[in-house]
Amino acid sequence: MIKYYTRACNFYFGKNSIEKVKKNLAIPLHGNKLISFDTIEILSRKTKKKINIKKINNLNSKLKKKILFDINNIKKKKKFLKLNFSNIPVLMGILNLTPDSFSDGGKYNKKKAALIQAKKLFNDGCKILDIGGESTRPGSNDINPIKEWERIAPTLFQIKKMKQIISLDTRKSLVMKNGIKNKINIINDVSGFQYDLNTTKVLKESNIPFVIHHMQGNPKTMQKNPKYKNIILDIYDFFEYKIKNVRSAGIKHNNIILDPGIGFGKNLKHNITLLRNISIFHSLGFPVMLGTSRKRFIKDLSGVNDSKERLGGTISSSLFAMMHGVQILRVHDVNEVKQSIKVFNSLNF
Repeated sequence: MIKYYTRACNFYFGKNSIEKVKKNLAIPLHGNKLISFDTIEILSRKTKKKINIKKINNLNSKLKKKILFDINNIKKKKKFLKLNFSNIPVLMGILNLTPDSFSDGGKYNKKKAALIQAKKLFNDGCKILDIGGESTRPGSNDINPIKEWERIAPTLFQIKKMKQIISLDTRKSLVMKNGIKNKINIINDVSGFQYDLNTTKVLKESNIPFVIHHMQGNPKTMQKNPKYKNIILDIYDFFEYKIKNVRSAGIKHNNIILDPGIGFGKNLKHNITLLRNISIFHSLGFPVMLGTSRKRFIKDLSGVNDSKERLGGTISSSLFAMMHGVQILRVHDVNEVKQSIKVFNSLNF
């Protein structure tokens, strides 16, 4: 049996979107009239075609039922904790408490520097702070979970007093358990809960919100010739499988975020294809998160114009993701990305 997928495309933004929705010429994305679409791409492993939403009724009954189901997932209002997705995107600030992360290793692994940076990220406008004690950059080695927790604990004890949403970036059940005891709000496991088989049990016992992240392979080897049959549909199927898996494990809540994992077991072509088609993941019915901040693909595209911080490429890819309805952006430079969003929004009203 042929499996079909639905991708929202041809987006409208701001005033233009509101007018299109009012005239029933476009469908609002995740219940937000500020961003809408009037075209869908129907994909299978062998075919793809784009049609205007007005032509959905012309499809055969079985395909029409599938497409309407997906569109309902795309247009329904997304919920995660108490975050407001009316003014997308929400920013997740990155705080690496490591000596060896790819862009800022060693800058914030001392408690005083980490606390100063945490306050800055919140003041600049991040709604979630993602803290981690293990580098998962390409080529990195695993570290002992006790050592990882020792890097995180002193800073976490202070940051949780700020009474903000804290995400814990870890692959290890021991670190997760310790973080949950210390009132973290979200688990963000870049392995998609495949590194440590006990992590799904931790999610069930704690009922904590979490991110399903895609990564092919492991950080040590993930960039050595990654391959996919169809990267978009392969990752979509991975998300479907993981959602089904957590449901069968008894996790019933809907506080789930999907992150396709830019740069995690993907080459340049894979990353670009993912970004161009990012809106396909809306049909799974959960908020979509994207992390392009300072990543290698920006260097590959910019060539001689590359810079250490890769701020220009981060902002460009962030605004592109925003225009395709991505609800959460994981970034290092919260102030600068927030500024770009404010200017963009102002120009669209």
